[in-house]
Amino acid sequence: MLFNRAMLLALALPLGAHAATATPADDAALRHAKALLARSPLIDGHNDLPWAIRESKEHPMDLDANDLRKPMPQETDLARLKQGQLSAQFWSVYVPGELKDGWAKTQLEQIDLARRMIERYPERLLFATRSSDIEKARKQGKVASFLGMEGGHVIENSLGALRAYYDLGARYMTLTHNVTLDWADAALGERKHGGLTPFGKEVVREMNRLGMLVDLSHVSAEVMNQALDVSEAPVIFSHSSARALNDHPRNVPDEVLKRMPANGGVVMVTFVPGFVSPAVRAWHEGLKNALGDAKPDSAEFAARKAAYEGNAGPAPKATLKQVADHIDYIAKVAGHDHVGLAGDYYGAENPVGLEDVSKYPDLFAELIRRGWSDADLAKLAGGNLIRAFAQAEKVAAKLQKERSPSLAKVAAE
Repeated sequence: MLFNRAMLLALALPLGAHAATATPADDAALRHAKALLARSPLIDGHNDLPWAIRESKEHPMDLDANDLRKPMPQETDLARLKQGQLSAQFWSVYVPGELKDGWAKTQLEQIDLARRMIERYPERLLFATRSSDIEKARKQGKVASFLGMEGGHVIENSLGALRAYYDLGARYMTLTHNVTLDWADAALGERKHGGLTPFGKEVVREMNRLGMLVDLSHVSAEVMNQALDVSEAPVIFSHSSARALNDHPRNVPDEVLKRMPANGGVVMVTFVPGFVSPAVRAWHEGLKNALGDAKPDSAEFAARKAAYEGNAGPAPKATLKQVADHIDYIAKVAGHDHVGLAGDYYGAENPVGLEDVSKYPDLFAELIRRGWSDADLAKLAGGNLIRAFAQAEKVAAKLQKERSPSLAKVAAE
């Protein structure tokens, strides 16, 4: 499925059109899940609300109009964060790699928007930069709010820019988004380098030195393996699922899952239907072929979409149970110490049962029914990410005593 966010939003059903979850309110497993999340921090690795606010048709970039104290048209607001029992959230400060120019300007705008959004709600959100801030926020009844950059194109081949973004609060960087860079191949981009170039490997080393988590979602399998070869700190996948269950290039292959114990990293399972469900992926691949080069807002796009749906039927839906299948599988192959969660909510269609950020207890209830222990559920919820993050900070403290900021350049190759 090669759609970008704009196209996926154009294809999404109207908000509120999802089927209701079948879980009864008095379910013992759901009560168990809520009690567990009351004592165990729950961390989500990726939420695109800052980009959804930027792209709002009615009020773009307007935080006053997009008031999280009120019900939001997207899947995230303060009330639903509380209902979902989130303790920490990585807010994605996404910038499309497809932009022809203005990567750095847009990145700075997104960091500014996200930080202002966090600061706007001091009663519920706490700007966070350290793993220890998660417990600090929990004690105050707040959601620790981290920034995650999605796509290394925004550093524009500059390690100085990388360091500046870290100073502004970015605590992970996805090495690529969907576009291959001068130094790294993207999962959905051209295989240009066979993985990471020497400069790409230096980006990983410098992120280790800073204490910025290396995020391997969106990169090619070659980059995944080479980054694991280079990294001295645990890596993360901020929003990916298991390729063995859905053969999508955005998902993590078994060979990489099996390397996670040695690295200490975490694969944060995403809820994006096309990454979760083979049927959804196949349906959207067929639609992409049918749409060709039609523009998302054009009459031609609508006509081709209607014709495809007439032949193929309506889009199938991913489900909460399928997401649980990916969690089960990654826990089996990588180990219970190396799996986490990342909804990747951004205002589009979501799995039935996981329609918004309030639904995390329902997912934990499903895993309880499958026999997961409380200890393993606590690791999944946030324990694994906290451990990996703290270890990355420990590695950074050591490396900063051993080497100076890197001056490497792409041109040096």
